[in-house]
Amino acid sequence: MTSSASVPNQGILGLLPEGLSDRLPPQAEASAHLARNVLDTVAAHGYARVMPPVAEFEETLTQRLKSARAQDLLRVVDPVSQRTLAMRPDMTAQVGRIAATRLAAAARPLRLSYGGPVLRLRANQLRPERERLQVGAELIGTDSVAAAVEIVNVAIEALQAAGVAGITIDFTLPDLIDTLAAGPMPLKDAEREQVRAELDAKDAGALVALGASAAAYLPLIEAAGPFHAAMEKLEGIDAATGQGAIASRIAALRAIAKPIGWDITLTLDPTERHGFEYQSWFGFSIFADGFVGEIGRGGGYAILRADGSEEPAVGFSLYPDPLIDAGFGAVPVKRLFLPLGHDAALAKVKRAEGWRTVAALSDTDDGAALGCGHWLDGSDIRPY
Repeated sequence: MTSSASVPNQGILGLLPEGLSDRLPPQAEASAHLARNVLDTVAAHGYARVMPPVAEFEETLTQRLKSARAQDLLRVVDPVSQRTLAMRPDMTAQVGRIAATRLAAAARPLRLSYGGPVLRLRANQLRPERERLQVGAELIGTDSVAAAVEIVNVAIEALQAAGVAGITIDFTLPDLIDTLAAGPMPLKDAEREQVRAELDAKDAGALVALGASAAAYLPLIEAAGPFHAAMEKLEGIDAATGQGAIASRIAALRAIAKPIGWDITLTLDPTERHGFEYQSWFGFSIFADGFVGEIGRGGGYAILRADGSEEPAVGFSLYPDPLIDAGFGAVPVKRLFLPLGHDAALAKVKRAEGWRTVAALSDTDDGAALGCGHWLDGSDIRPY
């Protein structure tokens, strides 16, 4: 008999690192089902799935993670190569690597999808989990308006297929400040970052304090909110400059918004940069009623080719863990208890009909306790 002194502390055995957790039944199955719904919807639009590894050499990963720093990655030393590995904090960069190397010769535009866990070194207050499920799609080879229209609408359709309603798409223009600063509203290089920071904070007083050049950007704070009203304000700002520097961006956003259904709420925050550091001319965040914070984001960006040049792309990523926690992805399950001596052929038929069978291994097994709502009585199915 094992002495109590030799039994490991049960509390320690149950501990997990901060920000990591188990998914138990039925949430684990709901997670798989929701991800499957999203990926099936994306696949119906021609996106082929790829499955990159959970870790890569640090230098390979960091050179493609434009919005992440090496010190933000969870790293380990590979005992085989003795090189530093980094756990992926995002799958988009990995898909870009695949497109630029293994699929460099594939016809463009190249449509790829993916789904799997990502791991971050640190969490935040809104999302304390460090391991998150990421599901998404990338359209590589173009960042045209047509490509943007497709990617935004596929993202919406994928969420609707997962049962999500009350969707809001919040658009942004990540390169807006650079475009204006290089043209009708000039700023010195050092001023640009200051102006970006105060616009992100919506701090009008701080902008004025920075001087006349920065104060010229004040109207952009007001050009945020419900899409159509905000777009009119943005058009007014562009018209006031007399140069039409952002006319093409405005026309592109209107083209992207036009085919989106009336049941989707559209908003605009043209100067939002947080999380869009590597996006190019447009970006978008996805929100849903009843959830704090975004559940997805996307936009245009560039991937690094093997020769050092860049290739345009658009894509989106969904982070559905909050949806799963709220019950999305759950499906009714019919569980049938099979007593000892049951008809195996009949049980096979019942499984084909959609039942999930749980076979007794002893005469003490209790079907109801094992989660079954019915049991097989000869050839009849009876409820508990």
